[in-house]
Amino acid sequence: MQRPQPEEFSLKETKPKIAGSGVIVGGDKLTCTYDLVEQMQYLYVRVVKARHLPGKDVTGGCDPYVEVKLGNYKGITKHFEKKSNPEWNYVFAFSEDRLQASFVEVVVKDKDVVLDDFIGQVRFELIDVPRRVPPDSPLAPQWYRLEERKGDKLKHGEIMLAVWKGTQADEAFPDAWHSDAASVGSEGISKIRGKVYLSPRLWYVRVNVIECQDLLPSDKSKPPEVFVKVILGNQALKTKISPSRSVNPMWNEDLLFVAAEPFEEPLVITAEDKEILGKCLLPLQSLHRRLDNKAVPSRWHNLEKHAVVEGEKKETKFASRIHLRICLDGGYHVLDESTHYSSDLRPTSKQLWKSSIGLLELGIISATGLSPMKSKDSRASTDAYCVAKYGQKWVRTRTIIDSFSPKWNEQYTWEVFDPCTMITIGVFDNGHLHGGGKDSRIGKVRIRLSTLETERVYTHSYPLIVLQPSGVKKMGEVQLAVRFSCSSYVNMLHKYTQPLLPKMHYVHPLSVIQMDILRHHATQIVSIRLSRAEPPLKKEVVEFMLDVGSHIWSVRRSKANFFRITNVIGSAIAIGKWFDQICHWKNPITTILIHILYVILVLYPELILPTIFLYLFFIGIWRYRWKPRHPPHMDIRLSHADAVGPDELDEEFDTFPTSKSSDSVRMRYDRLRSIAGRIQTVVGDLATQGERLQSLLNWRDPRASALFVTFCLISAIVLYVMPFQVVALLTGFYLLRHPRFRHKLPSMPSNFFRRLPARTDCML
Repeated sequence: MQRPQPEEFSLKETKPKIAGSGVIVGGDKLTCTYDLVEQMQYLYVRVVKARHLPGKDVTGGCDPYVEVKLGNYKGITKHFEKKSNPEWNYVFAFSEDRLQASFVEVVVKDKDVVLDDFIGQVRFELIDVPRRVPPDSPLAPQWYRLEERKGDKLKHGEIMLAVWKGTQADEAFPDAWHSDAASVGSEGISKIRGKVYLSPRLWYVRVNVIECQDLLPSDKSKPPEVFVKVILGNQALKTKISPSRSVNPMWNEDLLFVAAEPFEEPLVITAEDKEILGKCLLPLQSLHRRLDNKAVPSRWHNLEKHAVVEGEKKETKFASRIHLRICLDGGYHVLDESTHYSSDLRPTSKQLWKSSIGLLELGIISATGLSPMKSKDSRASTDAYCVAKYGQKWVRTRTIIDSFSPKWNEQYTWEVFDPCTMITIGVFDNGHLHGGGKDSRIGKVRIRLSTLETERVYTHSYPLIVLQPSGVKKMGEVQLAVRFSCSSYVNMLHKYTQPLLPKMHYVHPLSVIQMDILRHHATQIVSIRLSRAEPPLKKEVVEFMLDVGSHIWSVRRSKANFFRITNVIGSAIAIGKWFDQICHWKNPITTILIHILYVILVLYPELILPTIFLYLFFIGIWRYRWKPRHPPHMDIRLSHADAVGPDELDEEFDTFPTSKSSDSVRMRYDRLRSIAGRIQTVVGDLATQGERLQSLLNWRDPRASALFVTFCLISAIVLYVMPFQVVALLTGFYLLRHPRFRHKLPSMPSNFFRRLPARTDCML
């Protein structure tokens, strides 16, 4: 049995004050869309526009901007030059936990080089501010006459405002300026906001290169060695050299690429023989979209020295041609995640999608004890945000500035099409705010939906565990609330009988090497597209969420997988040990009962299968009492992360290809040879046993084969004459005989088998 991991790295159940779990404080229930997070109260100030502002110069113009003040917090809009009727439409959100005054001031100022001039202000007492809770309609802004500092109304100048109290469920919340981000400049506000991203729709592009005609090689003195090269973006593949070495070569080879909508780059196809013999460009928008494995019509395309995109008019008297069959394969699911952690298994084409089976709701509540990720003003700091990915939808919470215990309290929803999928939540440090550095990873959580009970709210604090070059480290904890709601229980159970991947993966399967290469290209495309959003989801974030590089070999992973295998076969070993104890009469009563059961099953063989399945049924019912109550989480003992050496960690974090010195690489190579030598010995022993079985009838050892053939003849006669039940009873009683009738030497069949020849003597 595996030892439990330390308490520090264990999952902890929490009881947050959320409506979804029935714990509601103050009698003020949150709306149904935000029932998995704690309620957070905010004071919202919407500054819409102003009119008839008095000017400071002869022209009557001014450079106005608005300053919203609440205690020590101050939010500022951008300023306009020479504009007396400006429009801002800014929303400011002040957390009620940090209110430092009983009133809020909205001050209009005139931008100046030396000292900004006061134009007018409006003051609101907080006790008079109305409260709004969605789904109420937004509060309508009103015109307010500006006042002087003493409270007298100005003759000219009005500002349109709306002031209300609300929660994070308010639709103004995501794009508002927040008081906890007061230290962030106006240019950095957009980089800390929460956003929802969509992965691009990915297609497999299948190019079947059939043949070329009328090529014009430059060197006509020898047969051409032609191959076709196809380029799509940063992907390039080529065929083998045609076996028909002529100006009309043939191939009939398939090349596969990954493309993302909207299609931006054409397919570049060239025929080459040490130099380009011809080229053509094909736009992906015009390609046939295939939903199954039916043949796609082939087409001839002109090859030219200076190709243009097909479809543009260009008169040609003579041109080489290439015969292609190209399509967008919509029947596959384009893998951009590891197959073990997939969150979406639907095919590319929406026409093949089935209806959803339920809803996944995630409440990202807070984090505690986060590790310092950078230094700010000579002190440690962390600007944390969360990213969650399920299916094509990515969500990003707002960044909480300079806090080791940030509170997000944001809730998101996904449609679920398959229960055997996984949602991934990552916590990162925002590197945009200080020099535009990389976003550092803090930790990651994975939750498999099939391990969740439907309609139940799971509230847990997940440790953020990261393996670093110095060893395994806990970077903090993130508190989540998860609920998986099922719309049709029958449809969900039916999913368990369906293939995991779409039909095309089985009808026209891709090789493992192809899948790895295509997945690499898919992750690159997704990371590039998401990095072009605003705020960008940076490449290192996307790669961490998609587990890029998890296939790289390491000693630690190999040990972990070895112990996983031993744990799996441990049950079979335990059964073998139990049977050995029965055979040696360690517990005479149990052995006698097994004798009786065996006799019953031999005499009534129709009871064998019902007995086995009934036994399994009772085992399942018995173990129901100890079923897991919490979702599974990363286990440092299972991952073998708590017993890994520094050199093994150094190897795991090495680049590919390696960047270490030759001495270090030589030492690792010698260690790898030692490990591979032991594996080689085990594989050789397995091959030896298989070859001994083959040698029973191949007369490599004529005496052994003669003995076995004679034994087979005698056995056939005996089994024909004697009833099968008698043979089974005699065999069972022989295996279960008392230790008094046993001896310590190996049995006769074992001795005979070990003497059989294998092909080890033919090995160099």
